[in-house]
Amino acid sequence: MAKRNKPRAGSRAYAPRKRSKSQKPRVHYWPTSKGQALCGFVGYKAGMTHVHAIDDREGRVTHGMEIFIPATVIDAPPINVVGIRAYKKGYLGDITLTDVVCDNPPAELKKAVSLPKKTDSKEKLARLKEQAKDLSDIRIIVSTQPVLTSTPQKKPHIMELGLSGSIEEKLAYASEHLGKQLSISDAFKENTFADVIAVTKGKGFQGIIKRFGVRRQPRKSTQKRRHLGSGGPITPSKKLWFWPTPGQTGYHTRTEYNKAVLKIGSNGTDVTPAGGFLSYGPVKGDYLLLKGSIPGPAKRLIRLTTPRRQKDDVKFTLTHIDLASKQGT
Repeated sequence: MAKRNKPRAGSRAYAPRKRSKSQKPRVHYWPTSKGQALCGFVGYKAGMTHVHAIDDREGRVTHGMEIFIPATVIDAPPINVVGIRAYKKGYLGDITLTDVVCDNPPAELKKAVSLPKKTDSKEKLARLKEQAKDLSDIRIIVSTQPVLTSTPQKKPHIMELGLSGSIEEKLAYASEHLGKQLSISDAFKENTFADVIAVTKGKGFQGIIKRFGVRRQPRKSTQKRRHLGSGGPITPSKKLWFWPTPGQTGYHTRTEYNKAVLKIGSNGTDVTPAGGFLSYGPVKGDYLLLKGSIPGPAKRLIRLTTPRRQKDDVKFTLTHIDLASKQGT
């Protein structure tokens, strides 16, 4: 006899389940952190491996023991600070007041955006300092360097990064680093947490069983086994938003909270397995090792921010990083 009941599956927290507008996810909120100016970074997902580490977390069952931890490697080459964006209060929220572009932007930036012929960053920065009382926020505009990674991407991604502190402190930090490069160690430290924002793997148009995990119909069903069955009551005569329906699955923007930073390094050979990562290749430079998995396939753009739901810092002492080939036998 087939099972007739099943708990509801599929979270209602994500609606509508539609495709993301871009592979470069938006950050709607920049959490601030004490004693740190830069509130985020960006990288490219290389793949997964596993590590062995001594668990130094107090109160855990495995305290003092060597444990097995699955980990994700993010290729995080330095980013270029190409501009500063100033915001002021508007009727419906913050609106852009002005942008300050560095005097010598990278040559590859022309592939992504049209650059002004004349830039006078010193004069514009002086004006911004005079208008500091009217400003509501200061952010830096950065461009990635995908040519330093193993991705086929050539055109750099351009995005904003939030800063922490008062308006004067943000403006001073942005002015100091305009036209320079920032590394992953400027934003995160080992044994801390980071929030990951990325676009998940796309799975196309799927049915209700794969999309929502509903129960299959019994074997003696007069109709198909993988359909919904009753489409709902007569009244109301419409599909409600929380009823399982087939549609787009995957390729959604998702945020995962409090991913532990296990290791930050500048030599990619320390984490690159023999033969390179599947569908990616070797990690050539700076990298970030995160505990657990993160959304998206290999080569996907990953945005990192300081944690929104701050936890106490973790304590792991790495003893081994697996470098065995991921190509199979």
